[in-house]
Amino acid sequence: QVQLVESGGGLVQAGGSLRLSCAASETILTINSMRWYRQAPGKQRELVAESTSGGTTDYADCVKGRFTIYRDNAKNTVYLQMNSLKPEDTAVYYCNAWRGMAGYWGQGTQVTVSS
Repeated sequence: QVQLVESGGGLVQAGGSLRLSCAASETILTINSMRWYRQAPGKQRELVAESTSGGTTDYADCVKGRFTIYRDNAKNTVYLQMNSLKPEDTAVYYCNAWRGMAGYWGQGTQVTVSS
């Protein structure tokens, strides 16, 4: 059982930046995929960014060029650096990890971008 704890959310003005952190309870070297999802009120949860153990990353089109996902294996943590934030980025952001067929979720962290 991998436990994930997110942090770093908050209130920021449009154009600002935030960095989200997702700390895992064990080594992330054995985790195939670490992802950030978000869910805005009244909308479905959507995949924002993914980092694989093979070193690849992928992003939703709406955040490409603005968000960066990266891992710090020594700290068992994955980050989501969010720049040039827009009001439409407002959502609860969730960390997700997949190891084999097992998936794990964090509790979420609120990001609010004011116009």
